[in-house]
Amino acid sequence: MILPRDASLIASNRGSILSSKQQPEERGHPAAVQSAARKLLVLASASPRRLALLEQVGIEPDALRPASIDETPKRGEAPRSYAQRLARQKALTARERLEREPNLGGAFVLAADTVVAVNRKIIGKPEYLNEAAAALQTLSGRSHRVFTSVCLITDTGSVKMRTVETRVRFKRLSAEELDSYLACGEWRGKAGGYAIQGIAGAFVQKIVGSYTNVVGLPLIEVVQLLTGEGFPVYFNWLNRAEVDSL
Repeated sequence: MILPRDASLIASNRGSILSSKQQPEERGHPAAVQSAARKLLVLASASPRRLALLEQVGIEPDALRPASIDETPKRGEAPRSYAQRLARQKALTARERLEREPNLGGAFVLAADTVVAVNRKIIGKPEYLNEAAAALQTLSGRSHRVFTSVCLITDTGSVKMRTVETRVRFKRLSAEELDSYLACGEWRGKAGGYAIQGIAGAFVQKIVGSYTNVVGLPLIEVVQLLTGEGFPVYFNWLNRAEVDSL
């Protein structure tokens, strides 16, 4: 798959930035930090929302490698366990693909899966109008839970997981609201049949917990995972500040 970003382009851009100013050692950065800046990150997702959230906090993946897996829930599977299983499977599938790409060898792999549930009932990602209508009617006028499980495979092969839960309450949707939202098509392929960052934000009466979790990627936990495993998130922030000052 040809993707909008690749590792060689990102590496070239980083090199241009450094060559236009003093080298890291000349600015007093230790060599270890300079080496850390060359670590690679692969996002195992094609979601533009997850990519935008990462870029919001200064993290630009070197490549996107979405993993196509069977997302059918197992019989009796709890929503939290379902999200964890899919996130882990996506990360492992993407990591396996990277074995055939030497230029991405040793990259961190980040995957996530978001699940909407009412009690233990998983509200899926509708592809058809009747499925979306059923999902939104289920959520109308009641509270539901949104789980996002994040899986990080480090450059050493360690697997790290975090799962975040947010509670969301919808207003009771009128027939006109429901029909108009279904007509707009925003629901297609979204967990629970809605996108909180879009028109459906008008349906939310209350939210308890992480907003970015509902969008699809809990940023606090993602940054903690990456920095805890030695990925240079903060170096990227410093690098951005230097570029902005040019």
